This record gives sequence, structure tokens and C-alpha cells, in this order.
Amino acid sequence: MKNRTVIGVICMILAIVVTFAVAPIVNRLTSDTTDVVRLGVDMKQGVKIEPEHLEVVTVKTDSIPAGVVLDPDEILGKYSATALYAGDYLTEAKLAGEPNTASDALASLNGTKVAVSVTIDTFAAGLSGKLENGDIVSIIVTDEDGGSSKIPGALKYMKVITTTTAGGIDQDSIVKNEDGSYEIPSTVTLLCNIEQAKLLAKYENNADLTVALVYRGTPENAKKFLDMQDEYFLTIKEEEEEKDDTEETDNEGGGDDIVQHANDIINGNADYYDVNDEVDGNG
Repeated sequence: MKNRTVIGVICMILAIVVTFAVAPIVNRLTSDTTDVVRLGVDMKQGVKIEPEHLEVVTVKTDSIPAGVVLDPDEILGKYSATALYAGDYLTEAKLAGEPNTASDALASLNGTKVAVSVTIDTFAAGLSGKLENGDIVSIIVTDEDGGSSKIPGALKYMKVITTTTAGGIDQDSIVKNEDGSYEIPSTVTLLCNIEQAKLLAKYENNADLTVALVYRGTPENAKKFLDMQDEYFLTIKEEEEEKDDTEETDNEGGGDDIVQHANDIINGNADYYDVNDEVDGNG
């Protein structure tokens, strides 16, 4: 009888513990969920996201990756910044405010910038086939004899329009081979100004080019790098204009520059310089 009483008390205590301690914890773990919008279909780069591309799923809140966009209104109407797949959560880095396929980029050229393609000589030189549209890269130039390498200031930050295979397939249109592999790009097309285009054409013929990835992410942050590159050219232009103004001032002739004055006399552009008159005039 005594044992039954002890067992009964223990059971009552366990019941109380389960009711007031364990049960709330379990309920909290199972009920702490969030509705998340994710991609319901595979999608190529540069595709406008429509309602039929999305699905809403309920998942545990603590399993949601950081940076996931939860509001469908912030997704609809945007474009896929890269190739996306069914089940992908959508972050700002995966979304673009405008299409960025090779065709879109080329169609947007307005005369201020041009597109230039350079050859990817080796698998490694093209970032092992991992370059994507919109990447910001630096171009490393190596002498043909391998003597030295450098990143010219003019080629420090450049935008990748696309990479293209030897068969003419752009990066955003490449599909998997039957064995799961991809055809490797043989050229990279870059957005550049005229000076950069001239440099690339020069180096294409007498140097080896290697592409170094600088930034991959939102178009807004990518633009910051391109703005810095534009600032570089603006600074160079201002320095050249200042130098031209200085040279023009130095070459005006006359004044106290006796050598220049003598040349002017020889060329019939000035009167004879009389030393005696100058001495007499000084008392």
C-alpha cells in the first residue's frame, strides 16, 4: 500500500511537470513558424518575377536564412539577378530592379559606354567558369614573357556583361550537358569607356589577361565601384587639362625669359634686346 502511494505521488508530480513545463516548450517550438515566399520554378537570369513563379510555405522561424525577403510586394516585378531554382529563398542579392541579360545590357548602350570582348586564354584566367553577368572585376595584365603583372588603374573596376562559349552561347543561356557539366566560356564581354576599350584591344594582342572578381551582389553596390572608376578617369582628365594650361602659360613668350625673347627676335616676333638700355635704365 505504501509503495502504491509513493508511485501515485510521483505520477502526480510528473503530470504537473509535463503540463506546466514541458508542454509549453513543445507548443512554442511547434507553433513558432512563419510564412515565407520562395521560388516555385526554375528561372533563368533576367526573368521578370510574376505571381505564378512564387509559392508560400510555412517554416520554422529559426530555420529562415538571414536576409530573406518576406514581403511578396518587394519581389513581384523584380528580375532574377542570376539563375535561380525552385525552392530558393529570395534575398536582395538575387533580385534586380531591371533585367541584366546580355541582350538587355547591349540594348541599353547609349554612346557613353561600349561593350568589348576579350579572350579567356585559360580556365583559371576566367575565374574557372564562375563569372556571372553583373560581376565587378579587375583585369590583371601580364607581359607575354611573364615578366610582370599589374592591374592598370583604368581597368580596376569593370562590369561583366556576359561570358560566351566558343559556340556563341551567352552565360545566361547556357544549359547543362547530359553529364551535368557546362561548356566553358572562351570570352568575357565587358562594359567600358573608349579609353578602356583601347587598352583592352592593345593588351589582347600583346599580353595575357586574367579576370579577378571584386564584387558580386546588388546593382546598387556594384554601381559604387563603377562610379569610383569613372572618378579615376575624371581625375586624370582634370590633371591633363591643368598640365596643358600650365604649358600654355609657360609658352606665351616675352617677359623675363631671355631665351624665349631671343627666339622671338630670331623669328621676327620681338624687338632687339638692348642690354645697355636695360643697364642705363637701372641707373
